[in-house]
Formats: sequence, structure tokens, C-alpha cells
Amino acid sequence: MPFAPVLHSEWLKIRTLRSLLAGLAAVVVVTAAFSAIAGLDASSDEDFDPLFSAFFGVSFGQIAAITFGAQAVSSEFQGGALRVSLAAAPHRGRWFAAKATAVGVPALAVGLVTGFVSLAVGKAVLGDQGSGLSWGEGLRGVVGCGLYLALMALFAAGLTALLRSGVATLSILIPFLLIVSFVVGGASGSVADFLPDKAGQVVLHETSDGALGPWSGLAVTALWAAAALAAGAWSVRRRDA
Repeated sequence: MPFAPVLHSEWLKIRTLRSLLAGLAAVVVVTAAFSAIAGLDASSDEDFDPLFSAFFGVSFGQIAAITFGAQAVSSEFQGGALRVSLAAAPHRGRWFAAKATAVGVPALAVGLVTGFVSLAVGKAVLGDQGSGLSWGEGLRGVVGCGLYLALMALFAAGLTALLRSGVATLSILIPFLLIVSFVVGGASGSVADFLPDKAGQVVLHETSDGALGPWSGLAVTALWAAAALAAGAWSVRRRDA
């Protein structure tokens, strides 16, 4: 079967599952809400970063993004759904590529919307403190936000295909993003700069003192996502449905 109809069928699955649509909506709502809270508690000291304050909610909105990616793939491992999918699209590599595309494209679109909303909310709440943000910095933050959230959704999708469990994936990623990454970052110095979340979020800061810049940081996150997708594709191709 050609790629286009396989992709169309996978997109229909995304569009018709309410939990997945709710997950995408939650990305926008959660990110904007926490960005607003961060703006209200903004500080005017010398270390204050107005760009990151406007996009602070991404640290929490990414949980909804990885949940979306994990659920989109884990649904295939429930009730024999994967066998039905592979019966319709026997080429496993093509099917998994279509699944990843069906996850990544809406995640990117919602991520960009999230970026625009967060920037608008953040600047409105920051008031005079956000007046120093340039047009270029804001655009970089919006684009970076969209790319980062899409990459994290794909990272979760690939890991879920490898583990064959959305629960296992979220049990690993959520504590890692909310707890472990901060602990490792505080204890290991520059090593933490190359963790998927730390690297990708550099684009949301005005300046960076670490080893990576805005786009090289996103490239590192992309490598993590690519590795997870490659491992997931291997699992789909080599293991029984």
C-alpha cells in the first residue's frame, strides 16, 4: 500500500480518538496557564529572563505533549489493534513512518499555536518587564516552542513503540522531566546540557551559558527523538504483533 493512504488512516485514528485531541488541547492550555503564573511571579533582578518567563509553561505543557505521543502509539498495543493495522499495511516500516508523521505534524502545529499563545500571554502578564523582548527573540521562541514540543511527542512515541506500553513510557519520562533532569542538571554540570529537555529548551532562553546554542540544542533533542524512533521502528519490525 502506498504511503499516502496509510498516513490518511493513521490521521483518522488521531482525529477520532477524543483522548488524543484532549491531549493536544491540554498542551496549549497548560503551557499558557503556567506561563501566566510565571509572569505574575516574575522578578526584576539581573538574572531575570523575560523570554523564558513567557515560555516557562513549556516545562509543564511538554507533559501533555509526551502523553499525546505515548497514547497515539500505545493504542496500537491494545486489543490486537496492531495486527489489524499491519494487516491493512503489511510494510511495517512504512506503517511506523506514517504513525510517526501522524503524531509529529499535529504536535508541531499545536506547538506553534502554543508558542504564539504563550508569548502573547507572557508579554501581557509581564507588562513593562516584557517590553525588552525583540520581535526576533519572540519569533525564535515561538518556532522553538513548536519544534521542541513536536520532538518530545515523537521521542515519547518512539519509546512507547520500543516498550510497547504507554504507561511504562510515561512512568519513565514524567519523573525524568519533572525531577531527575533538575537533579542531574544540578549535580553534573555541562553533561546535563545534552539531556533531551535541557538541550531543547535552550531556544526558549534569551542567552545561554552552556555548551549549546538555541538551534544546536534543538538538534540534540532531535537526535534523541530520532534514536527513540529508530528503536521503536526496530521493535515494530522485529517483534510479533
